[in-house]
Amino acid sequence: MKRVAVIGAGSWGTALAAVLAKKGHDVHLWAFEAEVAEQITQGQENTSYLSGVDLPENLRSTADLESALEGAEVVVSVSPAQVVGSVMAEAAPHIADDALVLSASKGIETTTLRRMDEVISEVLSPAQMARFTVLSGPSFALEVAKEIPTAVVAASDNSDAALAAQDLFQTEYFRVYTGSDVIGVELGGALKNVIALGAGVAAGLGGGLNTLAALITRGLAEMRRLGVAMGARAATFSGLAGMGDLVLTCTGTLSRNRTVGYRLGQGESLEDILAEMSAVAEGVATSHAVHDLAAQYGVEMPIAEEVFGILTLGTDPEQALKNLMQRDPKPEDSF
Repeated sequence: MKRVAVIGAGSWGTALAAVLAKKGHDVHLWAFEAEVAEQITQGQENTSYLSGVDLPENLRSTADLESALEGAEVVVSVSPAQVVGSVMAEAAPHIADDALVLSASKGIETTTLRRMDEVISEVLSPAQMARFTVLSGPSFALEVAKEIPTAVVAASDNSDAALAAQDLFQTEYFRVYTGSDVIGVELGGALKNVIALGAGVAAGLGGGLNTLAALITRGLAEMRRLGVAMGARAATFSGLAGMGDLVLTCTGTLSRNRTVGYRLGQGESLEDILAEMSAVAEGVATSHAVHDLAAQYGVEMPIAEEVFGILTLGTDPEQALKNLMQRDPKPEDSF
């Protein structure tokens, strides 16, 4: 059994911490908000981000980052994407050189256009990054916490590290595959949130299953185009971190990004929607990064561009959908 520090007590971080604690690992969950750490410590429930789920008695939580990391053999980074850099920079002096470092945050840093592996590599030493692994795939936190069967992928440049992550998390309800395409797995987890916003908008406008199927299929083509341009493998986007996570996030009612899109399609303002949310819909910030990356790499991403227009430029959602449907006809194999 391992001493594990999970950095970030949102719904996903809490669910992953629960998986590991149930396996018998010595898990310390760091929460940015002291009241969240107290909720978990006193009541064995994260009422702020994962309400209604009883957490294992052996899961400990703290708002002291150094304390959470003390003696940790495994460090799991699960902070919101836009603060991963600052949080891991603070954590770096307390992470052992031989620790297994995993990233489970999904997003792209908007100020630098860097993936999470790039963000973390800027603040950790080469020794600390030697076993770096990314964990991603179709996995709603609430379902994982309720032990509903789920499959994800652990990707690393270090095959032994990927196997170690697989062994760490694998249970009868949480199945872990291994992979080596870190770039593809990172981008799959980030880009699908932008497409899910579009799927939500279409649903909010009254679009049907035909509409959703088209958005998922063409959205996947956009994700693959940008991913390959950035050095990912095309096949990765047909796997759990690509198609799997995209389908889940575009169709599931637990999806924060789909929910934001749906409410936009219903006519609500982005400002009002976000003001009511305690958790982060990563696709909102990621849409800015995807807009810039598409331009930088010269990749056509019409769905992502319309989502960016709705969120940033004030494009009317109904007009955005018309823009997509009325584009010049072209062969489907023009991926």
